[in-house]
Amino acid sequence: MKQLLSGNEAIALGAYHAGVAVATAYPGTPSTEILQSIARLDGVYAEWAINEKVALEIGIGAAYAGVRALVSMKHVGLNVAADPLFAASTTGIVGGLVIVSCDDPGEHSSQGEQDNRHFAKFAKVPMLEPTDSQEAYELMEWAFNISEQFDTPVLVRSTTRISHCKTVVDVNRDRKADLNEPSFTRSPAKFVMVPSNARIRRQAMEERIIKLRSYVDDFPLNEMLLADRKLGVISNGVAYQYALEVFRDASHLKLVTIHPIPEQLIRRFANEVEKLIVVEELDPYIEDEIRRLGIPVMGKEFVPIIGELNPEILENAAIEAGILPTPSDPAPHQTPPSPQLPTRRPQLCAGCPHVGTEFVLRKLGFLTPSSTKGLKKGEFIVTSDIGCYTLGVYPPLSALDTCACMGASIGQALGLEKAGVPNKAVAVLGDSTFMHSGITGLIDIVYSQGNTTVIILDNSTTAMTGQQGQPGTGVSVTGTQAQPVKLEKLAEGIGIKDVNVVDAFNLREIENTLKRSIENDEPSVIISRGVCILSSKTRGTPFVIDEDECIGCFDCLDIGCPAITISDEQACIDPALCVGAACGVCAQVCPQEAIVEGRG
Repeated sequence: MKQLLSGNEAIALGAYHAGVAVATAYPGTPSTEILQSIARLDGVYAEWAINEKVALEIGIGAAYAGVRALVSMKHVGLNVAADPLFAASTTGIVGGLVIVSCDDPGEHSSQGEQDNRHFAKFAKVPMLEPTDSQEAYELMEWAFNISEQFDTPVLVRSTTRISHCKTVVDVNRDRKADLNEPSFTRSPAKFVMVPSNARIRRQAMEERIIKLRSYVDDFPLNEMLLADRKLGVISNGVAYQYALEVFRDASHLKLVTIHPIPEQLIRRFANEVEKLIVVEELDPYIEDEIRRLGIPVMGKEFVPIIGELNPEILENAAIEAGILPTPSDPAPHQTPPSPQLPTRRPQLCAGCPHVGTEFVLRKLGFLTPSSTKGLKKGEFIVTSDIGCYTLGVYPPLSALDTCACMGASIGQALGLEKAGVPNKAVAVLGDSTFMHSGITGLIDIVYSQGNTTVIILDNSTTAMTGQQGQPGTGVSVTGTQAQPVKLEKLAEGIGIKDVNVVDAFNLREIENTLKRSIENDEPSVIISRGVCILSSKTRGTPFVIDEDECIGCFDCLDIGCPAITISDEQACIDPALCVGAACGVCAQVCPQEAIVEGRG
């Protein structure tokens, strides 16, 4: 049966047909749809874990019980899960354990760009990478089999284009009928990594890699296509598709086994061609491995090391490097290139509950337009995490000073305080992010006797990745309602005495609470609560601007609401975007009270 599937959907279906029993993840673009897809299928326990580390630890536990487990995350999520990854590489598994890591070349929805192929070599585990949805589907069975045959976790790497682009898949299997019954057999020498046991397991890891090197040389999905022998192209992932398109007449070697690489296969291919190049996104991973074999090769001399590739970028780079000939002049009647669309400014949604808090942060904490010459007395530093609210760094809100990773805002704020910076630091993060990795930072504030103010933007969802549930909502990936975690009680239990819950759309309440909190000589938590407008069913009558009252000060533009624009030198509100009284922040900002609720 043929189906049109994205890479993520194909990974989920392939894992299902391979007999996966437990699937866990933390949502993150471009990996989110893997768990969402598998959660719709019967016979699999699926869970949004509190973070990637916990997700992998659940997967390891399931694999120790002899069943097949799938864990998925985006590239930076594997940083969070690195500790259990290395542990599982050392102990090995019983049931198959497959970890899907989805990289984001070009940083479409990430705070950084990294090449997670290095993790496989670092952790001494095998890695596979599909070139389309068909291979994504097929590789899951291979990955679980390799995991169990070689007693190892297996990494499967995808990238944004493979994860999200759809291709036709021949779904040629059904779900395995002979699934293992879960059971745990005690084996401290295998599972308890005290030094005396770890030394023995360390030797087993090296022996495993030696066996895998032999295994991958005959791996059937690695493919050699011999054509014009003047040029040989080695590529992987989506770069293989681009290489086929750009170097149409060349010979090609497609690599699906990324670590270890098939050394003998690469040597045979190199012997067949006169010149060898590598086409790969991001780092020169395969190129460096080939150089290690002593084989002359070109790669990053002409292929960009930063961002996504596409056929146009690759072709232009190859022409400039002299690998491809310069094309002849275009025909006189050739269609001119289409005009480029104007760029869209990143911004929060109309009616977003984060807008009010970030507007107040800028109003109180940024007394001067620029802080490049140092902060003035009374200004404070705003440290942020990664999430929808990070868009508040852009004008006109311009409310944030730092952003590193999930949970870092609290630790950074405490670090600024302990370093002796005279200005107060305020940490800002979302409710899902706080659950993910903010709790430990808040505990550290109490333990180290800091007086940092932490603002938790509680919109009752994981909005940036598509409205997933999390412990604060109590809604599982299957829609089941569980006991939600109460943020205010959690903060009090940690030891925060000054805990405040404010209406995210009430500017005066937010401002008064923040002023009082930052003046305290004790740590404080402000929970700014307002439902994400994308998941809210509440819509009010759109606001309008009373032209007789409006003086053209344009203060309403300072909140950055996409519903408010200027037309004929007059501020105006788009009724198709405005959510009315469900928000109302603009009406509170207007000094003339010229923004009023329209007629229904």
